[in-house]
Order: sequence, then C-alpha cells, then structure tokens
Amino acid sequence: MRVVFMGSAEIACHSLDALMREPGVDVVAVVTQPDRCKGRRLQMSACPAKAHVAGTGIPVYTPARINEPAVLDQVRARKPDLIVVVAYGQILSADVLAAAPLGCINVHTSLLPAYRGAAPIQWAVAKGERETGVTIMYMDEGMDTGDIILQRGTLIGTEETAGELHDRLAVMGAELLLEAVRLIRDGAVPREPQDESQASYAPKLSKRDGEMDWNCTAQELHNRVRGFNPWPCCFCHVPDRKHATLRVLRAAVEDGAGRPGEILDVKGDGPLVACGEGALRLLEVQPEGKRIMTGREYICGHALQVGEILRKEI
Repeated sequence: MRVVFMGSAEIACHSLDALMREPGVDVVAVVTQPDRCKGRRLQMSACPAKAHVAGTGIPVYTPARINEPAVLDQVRARKPDLIVVVAYGQILSADVLAAAPLGCINVHTSLLPAYRGAAPIQWAVAKGERETGVTIMYMDEGMDTGDIILQRGTLIGTEETAGELHDRLAVMGAELLLEAVRLIRDGAVPREPQDESQASYAPKLSKRDGEMDWNCTAQELHNRVRGFNPWPCCFCHVPDRKHATLRVLRAAVEDGAGRPGEILDVKGDGPLVACGEGALRLLEVQPEGKRIMTGREYICGHALQVGEILRKEI
C-alpha cells in the first residue's frame, strides 16, 4: 500500500514512524508545513515531521498552500493508494481528499464528534472532562465531520496535564492508525456517520486563553492550569513587582474564602489564592524572565503579603 503522509506537529511523528515500520506499507512522500522562524533568535527550523524523515530518502514537500494545482500534481505523481493526515495544519480541498483511491484518513485526538477542531487535548482537560481518546476517521470537507472508522477511549488523570495526555494519545493514535490501515488494506473497514447532535468544538488556542480569572471556581482554574500546560500556560499578575507576570504550571484545589485573587496564606507548598469558590494553591510557577520553581521557592524569594490581590490583567 502506497501512502502519502501529511503531518507537521510532534504528535504526527509517532504515526509516521508506525507507518514506516509497518510491513506492506510504503510511505512514498511526506507533506508538511514550510520551515519557520522559531525561538528568540528567530532561526529557521524544520517542523518535527520533516526532521523525523531526514536521511530516509522519503521525498518531503513543504507547500505554503496545499491546495495549489501544482502541489496536487505532486501528490498525484506519487500514486498513493491512501493519504494519512495527522496534525497537518491546513484545510484540504475536495481534490486533495480524492487524490488517493482508498481515500484520506485522519488521526484526531478526541472521541468525535466531541471536541472537533484544532486543540482537542487542551480543551478536554481545561473543561474538566474525565475521558477522551482517539478517533480514526475518513476526511471530508467539513471540520472533523467525516465518518468514523475506529475509536479508543482513555481516562484523563485528575492531575494530568495536556502535555502528559498529548504524549499518551500520540502513542494510542499510532497504534489505532495501524489497525485502521490494516482494515482498509483487507477491504473490511467500518464506517459510522457522526452524530451531529453531540458535536462540540475545540478552537485554536491563543495566549490570552491562559489568563486566570479568579472569579472562576478553584476547580475550573485547576482544570485550566492543567489544560494549558505547556502552552499557552495560565498566568496572572502580581501587584507592585518588577516582574509582574506569573505563570502557573501546577496547582491544587483547597478550602478557603476571600476576595477573588486574594492571597490567603504564604505558607506550605505555595501561595493560597481565593477564587470565586474555594481556593487554589500554586504549586509550580514561573516568574517573568526566571526559571520554573516550586510554589515554596517562590514564597521564599518573593515578599508576598496576605491580603494582596493577584490581578487578572495589568
């Protein structure tokens, strides 16, 4: 089976690696995002999927626009039987979707139709879901609306971050993808339409999504801290400090009451901050321009006062 793989992000590499090792599967091309400037020095960097196949001899295409006729000609020239898409980052046209006789399938990190969209892992954690999973589906022109081939669920740990869940789902997705590819190869693939009445969405994240609103309940903020770790990361603002922005990477829900954002105590494993309901203990933080540290270390190095208010914004 000749496969053209379309993927960009780190999570795509697990599925790509699985396909490259699968007997009877020939990855004839990788289509990925163009090199981009990254880091403080804005150095040009290849995306993870491109770097993953360096030295393998597999042709790599990095079109700025996947749906250009010349790019479609390149894909067709590889004569794929199947196209596999994992975290590619561009919308595919009907012509691209039809470029392989066995279709175009996608690995999506939610139990569709829940959390369609760009950030299903982060929003599932941030919304306090107890379960998520992986879906292998046929792609159509909608946003994650195609027929389901296979699904596998997993529980989300009560303290698990989006980054930790990402790593687990990357492995699960690669395993389930191979199951789907074998079913397609054997002509025994199931197709189940999605229930539109159960659809929900996971929009692309922005840095602003990480801003902590202390009027929320402690549990809601705890979920958002987990869901937005490692990016965009939750943050708040400490009054009257040179380095005012404080990133919060881990926290715990505790009892406590006060004005939203009020520091209730500066003892124990980190500052305790009042929320709209309950309180949040800040266990791991990163002051602006400094290293990640425990909440206890932060207390020792910063003269926080009981009664001070951590602000939502500057």
